[in-house]
Amino acid sequence: MAPTPPTDAELNTLIRARLASLGIDLDQLPPGTAADPETGSPGRDSVLASLRSFVRGTVAELAGYQLPAPAGTDPALARVLSQQAAPMLYPSISTEWRR
Repeated sequence: MAPTPPTDAELNTLIRARLASLGIDLDQLPPGTAADPETGSPGRDSVLASLRSFVRGTVAELAGYQLPAPAGTDPALARVLSQQAAPMLYPSISTEWRR
């Protein structure tokens, strides 16, 4: 059974919670869809609509991405190989982060 897609209200709650965890309060934006004429800030509803579109389209696509396995790889190993860390230009920097 396929999962039920989230409603606009559920996505709004997710988006607001995620932004609040980063210290961003959407209530500081002007209400509605019209931009503030003095500051040019977008309206709260248009920002939420844009973020809902992003979450519905991009996040699911990114979550489903797997790194390609080399040609001829056993399918049982392909999933394990896709979980390897991506190659880095300067790996010494990331090894310091993990200490």
